[in-house]
Amino acid sequence: MRLVVFSCVGLLLLTAVDLGLAQWSRVQQGWDPLRFQKQQSLVLAPPQSVKVPQAPTTFRPPKPAMSPAGVNVQQLQEPGSSQSKQIMQAPIEPLTWHFPVLPEEPPKPAVPFEPHVPIASQSVAAECGENSVHVEVKKDLFGTGQLVNSSFLTLGGCAAVGEDSDAQVLVYEYELQTCGSSQLMTDNELVYTFSLLYTPATLVGTPIVRANVAAVGIECHYSRLGNVSSNILLPAWVPFAASKVAEDVLVFSLRLMTDDWMFESPSNQYYFGQFLKFEASVKQYSHVPLRIFVDGCVATAAPDVNTTTTSPRYSFIENHGCLIDAKLTGSNSSFMNRVQNDKLHFQLEAFRFQQDDSGLMYITCDLKAVMASTPTSPENKACSFTNGWTSVDDNDQVCMCCDSTCSLRDEGQEPSDLGLVSEGKATIGPLVITP
Repeated sequence: MRLVVFSCVGLLLLTAVDLGLAQWSRVQQGWDPLRFQKQQSLVLAPPQSVKVPQAPTTFRPPKPAMSPAGVNVQQLQEPGSSQSKQIMQAPIEPLTWHFPVLPEEPPKPAVPFEPHVPIASQSVAAECGENSVHVEVKKDLFGTGQLVNSSFLTLGGCAAVGEDSDAQVLVYEYELQTCGSSQLMTDNELVYTFSLLYTPATLVGTPIVRANVAAVGIECHYSRLGNVSSNILLPAWVPFAASKVAEDVLVFSLRLMTDDWMFESPSNQYYFGQFLKFEASVKQYSHVPLRIFVDGCVATAAPDVNTTTTSPRYSFIENHGCLIDAKLTGSNSSFMNRVQNDKLHFQLEAFRFQQDDSGLMYITCDLKAVMASTPTSPENKACSFTNGWTSVDDNDQVCMCCDSTCSLRDEGQEPSDLGLVSEGKATIGPLVITP
């Protein structure tokens, strides 16, 4: 029994010694039992999950608590929120003010208008005598009511030998071979030809003309058997005009009217000897009563009134409302008697620029509105020239400055001191002139 025990003990000792020698040999070869334990622990440790980076999530605060009535408690507690302001403020009445709107213009009525068509005027008569020609010419040569200057009218350069002042007729009587006549002989007739020439002089001091050179042929036919006859050629010619509306601070307008001043003219055709009838007006709407004046008007061959000086231009109203065309050219251009304060009518005799084949013209006027209660003055007036200066507002004294300078404003005096409310500019054109 003891032998068996000793045998087992010895076997265990041999096994322990044998294991110690083996472990020692591994230590000698660089094997570390502690590190082995660490590695063993790593191997035996449970695997850890790998973290994958993710996009940041939006932070959403928790919804604020709601009261039983559905009111946001947090917003009630925050004085800076818009909803809290609306709840805490008292009710506000809606705004009733709005920008003023101009009333719509009423539709224009149909205008009973027929354009003027020129009719050949029976103003020349001739009688051929045995050895002379007798010619009678009405001074209203073109049938427009405008009498021509007798010095502008000749029979081939020969002046009138007489005049019937009651009938306004010029008389010419000359021998057949005089006054630049030409002769033509045919198989059956002997023809003497004369030219009745109308050569208007240039309007001194202006770049305009109101009539073209005209010639009327007169022929005397003599049969070789002694029969005498005559044949008269009659003149014909054509007119012009146009219209437009301009607006400014207050609504100013300038337009061409029919002969009765009732409607805006639907035609732009006028003739020499006729008048362009203008209406200047200002829409005052709810404004205090106003009176309109035409400070100045200029006619130009180009639409821009500020074009270079090479473009012809003619100023026919200037010096704060003096219509000088009648004084410069002897025309009947004038202001008409004022009917109402916010409108002013004036007429201008038709004309065209010299050496301008286009026949185009534009009218530009400076308009102004003053308080209707303001009395007329040298700066607020409308004056015409007919054997002297007269005012449409029955105060001729304010027109006395039209031959000099009408700006009599005191030093330091403002335009508003003279009742000026607003100023505007209006242009009508192109006016087409066809000779």
